[in-house]
Amino acid sequence: MKVLAIDTSNYVMGIALIEEDKVLGEYITNLQKNHSVRVMPCIEALLKECNVNPSELDKIVVAKGPGSYTGVRIGVTIAKTLAWTLKIPLAGVSSLEALAANGRFFNGYISPLFDARRGQVYTGLYEYRGGILEAVQEDRNILLTDWAEALKVMKRPVLFLGNDVSLHQESLKEILGEHSVFGSVSLHSPRPNELAFLGLTKPDDDIHKFVPNYIRLAEAETKWLEQQNNSL
Repeated sequence: MKVLAIDTSNYVMGIALIEEDKVLGEYITNLQKNHSVRVMPCIEALLKECNVNPSELDKIVVAKGPGSYTGVRIGVTIAKTLAWTLKIPLAGVSSLEALAANGRFFNGYISPLFDARRGQVYTGLYEYRGGILEAVQEDRNILLTDWAEALKVMKRPVLFLGNDVSLHQESLKEILGEHSVFGSVSLHSPRPNELAFLGLTKPDDDIHKFVPNYIRLAEAETKWLEQQNNSL
């Protein structure tokens, strides 16, 4: 089975192509550039380099969020379009779960983290059990200090991953002390091949009903809903 994975949920843009248990190729950048004009050319280039025609693809996997609202929408829209056009299955994977996969060899909990501004983060708690990545606590949007206090009670080492970890590292150290572990630079960017392998075993989503998982509404959407409620 050939699987194409797409991740544009944050600054890191990742495209990967796998076949069964083999990585045929992947493309990763961590640039503040518009994903919308770069994704399709990257997909086309990767398929060409790997000598794979779009018609040979068996499944599309996409990082469904949370993350940048615009970035998540771009990836999901392209993934849905490809799956519908090629008439192949589509599977969505948590962007946080895909990042947590980088902690494969860590003996403890894994907390992938994206900054959500105003002292908040998008995060979740994962752990490898028997070589399989499992969610210990569901993804959420939470104050970083509240999250750290909750983890402190567990009294277990926690590996923090993500390019935004540096923004909160001092607070995490202060609250968790020796239980806070920080991944190396190479582990902070999600790998699209990990996303592909996670999606390989995920159930297929309904292409027409599939939507991004923002976890919380964008600020503009929240204000609009408040205005609508106040006008009733």
